[in-house]
Amino acid sequence: MALQLGDTAPDFTADSTAGKISLHDYGGNSWVVLFSHPKDFTPVCTTELGEVSKLKAEFDKRNVKVLGLSVDPLSDHKAWVGDIEETQGCALNFPLLADPDRKVSDLYGMIHPNANDTLTVRSVFVIDPNKKIRLTLTYPASTGRNFDELLRVIDSLQLTDKHKVATPVNWKQGGDCIIVPAVSNEDAKKMFPDGWDEQKPYLRVVKQPH
Repeated sequence: MALQLGDTAPDFTADSTAGKISLHDYGGNSWVVLFSHPKDFTPVCTTELGEVSKLKAEFDKRNVKVLGLSVDPLSDHKAWVGDIEETQGCALNFPLLADPDRKVSDLYGMIHPNANDTLTVRSVFVIDPNKKIRLTLTYPASTGRNFDELLRVIDSLQLTDKHKVATPVNWKQGGDCIIVPAVSNEDAKKMFPDGWDEQKPYLRVVKQPH
């Protein structure tokens, strides 16, 4: 069975560029982004790892720890790090897991045999502090991921966990939200005393809570 939203993220221990890592211990009380790369010394992966390194401050302020993975051995990872810094202008600043036996890749369903039966595709798992999987994304090897979109979704998850709202299409931090249907108007008056725009009984637009 493929991992689904709400499932507990399976724990594992694996070698990485930052030493041996156990997922649940590494995550601690933070959110975790676990994302796989088809292969070391490949162009798209190099740009992705450089971009995520540049975004470290954005992940930090959201209490997110990042964890990369590919099926190549640790020696290749360590040799690749220099290329990433040279070409992307930023040193790798998060752990990159080595998974040569594909233990983690198989556990998380990162290998899609009809795409490639030996290499991982570009899988993403967002895991909350309770170790629950909150987001999954799968990109083909030929397409680099949009990490601004990943940050946007994390913002939405963290906001909607705290307040009884949902985020509409193309929402960005600071944008209007929607009061969830489970909240009655009576309760909404207590939660959102400044009111809302009731476009339909089921579509109540409200300023983003803070």
